[in-house]
Amino acid sequence: MTNKLKTLTLAVLMGSAALPALAQSKGDFLLGLGAHSVTPDSGSSLTTAGRIDVDANIRPTITGEYFIADNVGIELLAAWPFEHDINLVGTGKIGKTKHLPPTLSLQYHFTNASAVTPFVGAGINYTYFFDDTATGPLAGTSLDLSDSWGYALHAGLDYAITDRGSLRADVRYIDIETDVKVGGTPIGKVKIDPWVFGVAYVHKF
Repeated sequence: MTNKLKTLTLAVLMGSAALPALAQSKGDFLLGLGAHSVTPDSGSSLTTAGRIDVDANIRPTITGEYFIADNVGIELLAAWPFEHDINLVGTGKIGKTKHLPPTLSLQYHFTNASAVTPFVGAGINYTYFFDDTATGPLAGTSLDLSDSWGYALHAGLDYAITDRGSLRADVRYIDIETDVKVGGTPIGKVKIDPWVFGVAYVHKF
């Protein structure tokens, strides 16, 4: 975890130092349409059933950000439901789930004279799991994943292509942990903790 945060921080500092960018003013609103990949970095979570691993998934996303001060905005991330296979290491797929991960962040956009605007942010994530389904050797057994609250870190770059339009590349680290029950019996906590990589078109209103 510490190494991940160091890597993310270093990337942001390098970007902000090399690429000063266009200022955002109080009252501006940014709407972003794109796609993000939720890539779990759990490295497998140990439960009483064995080691659990969750695969990655890509879905369309939308963001809205309102600037409460010059260069400082509040952003909400929403998405089409993500779908993940749940695997028991050594056995294979034992289930699947869907989730919605709305994330609210406070963000700072750096100011410079070029077309590239780096930004950083931090906030809170709520992940709602639904349609949990046991498959394979657990087919017919109930599967339940609890909802999750956790922190979220965000960094990215906006590249201006018009006065109001930009292309965005960003990355988030989100703290997601869920308590898992199989057949009504708790088997432990699964740490999903994904990196979320995205691209989007962002328009300023």
